[in-house]
Parts: sequence; C-alpha cells; structure tokens
Amino acid sequence: MFSVQQYSTDRNKAYDLLCKQLSALLAGETNATANLANASALLNQFLDRVNWVGFYTFEEESNQLVLGPFQGLPACVRIPLGKGVCGTSAQNQETLVVKDVHEFPGHIACDAASQSEIVVPLVKNGKLLGVLDIDSPEKERFDEVDRENLEKFTNILLQHI
Repeated sequence: MFSVQQYSTDRNKAYDLLCKQLSALLAGETNATANLANASALLNQFLDRVNWVGFYTFEEESNQLVLGPFQGLPACVRIPLGKGVCGTSAQNQETLVVKDVHEFPGHIACDAASQSEIVVPLVKNGKLLGVLDIDSPEKERFDEVDRENLEKFTNILLQHI
C-alpha cells in the first residue's frame, strides 16, 4: 500500500521526498503505462495550483506525441512535433517553462483554464520517448526550482520505462 507523506515547506526538500516516493512506487515494476499512470497521480497529489498533469508518448510512425496517462480534464490526443509547447519541447528535447501560454507562438489550448505550463522531454539513450506536461490556471506558476526538480523526477521515471 502506498501513502503520501507530508511535504516540507522547503520546495527542494519537498521535491527530494517526492523523488524518493516515486522510486519506491516504481520499484520492481516494468510496465511503462502503469509507471506513467502512477507518476502522473503522484505529481497531481504533490503539486498545488495545477489543472493538468500527464504524459504524451512519442509515436515514431506518425512523428507525433500521443496522449498517455494523465490527471485532469480530457486533452488533445495528438500533437505533431514542433507544434505547441509539448511539440516544441519534444522536438528540441529541452524543458520549456512558459509563464503565459497565451504568449507562446502556436500554443495548443486543450483546456481554456490553463495559463502557464512546464514541459519536460523524456529522452532515454538519446531517443525521444515522450514528454511530461503540467498546466496551471495561474500565470507564472512554474519556475527554475520546478524545472530542476521535475527533470530529476523524470530521470528517475526513465529508469522504469
């Protein structure tokens, strides 16, 4: 059985605990879908002021991101590489922190309530596997602390998918 521990008010310490919980949650499991689902649920429980947390997986045949496990309202199913925040992050294989999605050229609005976004690419052995996408109904919700720690989180996750 899994139980969420209380997080510290120090954001880096809280993220450290989150990463330890992720490692424990994924230990011994090799199914990518199950691990992505549990990772999105854990993040949704941990993060405040967010309205969507989930994954898009990369489909080589179509050169698109395809909706994977998530927490939140129904979402866009397919995103071409280079389109929107997710597609741009995936194509460039770099984390994007967008303080105001309405100022991002080509932003794809799946949820009208979303105001800011962070997208972390999932790259293993140089190969794009997908992205972690997190939206917030607040502008400027995500910062450098989130970026650094969510990259650590996804590095742990990549060991299990």
